[in-house]
Amino acid sequence: MIPALPPLVEPAAPLTEAEFARYSRHVLLPRLGELGQRRLKAARVLVLGAGGLGAPALQYLAAAGVGTLGIVDDDVVEESNLQRQVIHSTADVGRAKVDSAAAAVGALNPLVTVRTHRLRLSEDNAAGVLAGYDLVLDGADNFPTRYLVSDAAARLGLPVLWASVLGFDAQVSLFWSRPPVGEPRTLRDLFPAPPAPGSVPSCSQAGVVGAMVGQVGSLMAGEAVKLIAGIGRSLLGRVLVFDALGATWREVALRPRLRTMSPAPGPTVSPSAPVAEPGGPPTGGDVPVVSEIPPGVTLLDVREHEEVAAGAIPGSVHIPLARVLTSLGRADLPRREPVVVYCHTGPRAQRAAAELAADGYDVRVLAGGWAAWSAQRVGSEAR
Repeated sequence: MIPALPPLVEPAAPLTEAEFARYSRHVLLPRLGELGQRRLKAARVLVLGAGGLGAPALQYLAAAGVGTLGIVDDDVVEESNLQRQVIHSTADVGRAKVDSAAAAVGALNPLVTVRTHRLRLSEDNAAGVLAGYDLVLDGADNFPTRYLVSDAAARLGLPVLWASVLGFDAQVSLFWSRPPVGEPRTLRDLFPAPPAPGSVPSCSQAGVVGAMVGQVGSLMAGEAVKLIAGIGRSLLGRVLVFDALGATWREVALRPRLRTMSPAPGPTVSPSAPVAEPGGPPTGGDVPVVSEIPPGVTLLDVREHEEVAAGAIPGSVHIPLARVLTSLGRADLPRREPVVVYCHTGPRAQRAAAELAADGYDVRVLAGGWAAWSAQRVGSEAR
């Protein structure tokens, strides 16, 4: 078992009357108390993503009295975000997420200083942004950013509270390359390298339970409070795995890898309880696959709007996957002719095809999807 970690920061000045009135229920806690609340006041926490995980984390960190909260996000609020990103409201649709989240934090607790970083983290700016904080909460929604942040935090020696959610499943852990006690753990100890592009669906492709994201984001905030104050047992060296459908949590021990110049291959968790990134939706069983688009078919594109804006197969009908899975979305899809479905590479098309087949459609999946079709077109033009 990893020894208890010492407090992350030194305490700030004594609480004011206004702070005591706001945080009195924390002060009552013997393990936290006035000294722990002063540490929260002194802490600087960076939250990556004002989305599903970042929303509850920001709200509870602000309510807890974390002195400085940084928010990194380059996106704007969309209507589909509101199912789980509860820091935003309907009136915020179209607004920058960092601005919407900062306003919500300020309304909840004006004693908190909020720093906004409306940008996409890159190799050039990641270290500069992270260096101004004591702790990072990783609520990013893509693998390149997760690994970029993990590596930058490892170089800086910053702790990272990390979580991954998809569908009804979640994982939570603490990574720290230079912990004051115990052996280091980083994201690359759990997953040495990012998965192949398209092999793991995003929430926009596979869906996610909004309330479960709130549970996990709140857990991250609670772990941050413990880490800052130096109380309780941390998640360093452990991965919590949550199954929302089964209403179960289980714990997996995470061993450190042999430190080399390049990531080592293969799994790193306890062999008796392996962990993987949450999987995608059902693949669609025995739905036929075609390599070319036959004549006389309805060509159905089930990708997201932003993907279609970047390019689509001429003549295709666009209905996003989530809409295809509803009777409303299938209402305008003709039944009188076969349907060929495609997405970027295939998994979403398989999911849609399975649903359509079950509803009586004559359906096929285009092998390789948009990626294969566009690559073939580029190759033909080059010849």
